[in-house]
Amino acid sequence: MRLFIFDIGGVVCENTSVVPNICEYLGLSKPEFLDVANQAGLKEIQTGMISLEQFWTEFSRISGIAVTEDLWAKFFNPRLNTQTVQIINQLKITYRVVAGTNTIESHYKIHLKRGDYGFFDKVYASHIVGYMKPDPQFYLHILKEERVSPVQVVFVDDMRENVQMASQLGIESILFTDAQELRQKLLDLQLLSNK
Repeated sequence: MRLFIFDIGGVVCENTSVVPNICEYLGLSKPEFLDVANQAGLKEIQTGMISLEQFWTEFSRISGIAVTEDLWAKFFNPRLNTQTVQIINQLKITYRVVAGTNTIESHYKIHLKRGDYGFFDKVYASHIVGYMKPDPQFYLHILKEERVSPVQVVFVDDMRENVQMASQLGIESILFTDAQELRQKLLDLQLLSNK
């Protein structure tokens, strides 16, 4: 048996980065925004340690800018990469395919509502499992839940550090650039038939 783990943002969905729009809305540069966001608990909302409400309350306190709504959700407008979805549906004929994603509650709910997780056998979301990539515990949690060893798994992600960590754990890992290149790599590994 082989298991495939797919990242969501930048692989299955495009247009998932909301930071530029939030920065423009708040009148902050990206470094300024990320500095405050990290202090306010950016990692903590991605691992389910604090709520979005707690995050924005703390963000408002640190920045001096009153934020009264969840800006992560306000500017989130993902688009499915239909070519990646086609590959996933083809893999599912033979293999189990799950999502392994660093996310936050509001983005997770938007993806759910849109049906973006509908073609996965299961979704492992960082804010639910309590770990985020590239923490080795994120991958180990999925391996344990799926009852597979690293050599039975293929991991696809667009972030180099996430792919490197998975590789260090003995997982076959593919750095995603586009669906066409992914298809070719899977053909080369004889994991996909050339239909």
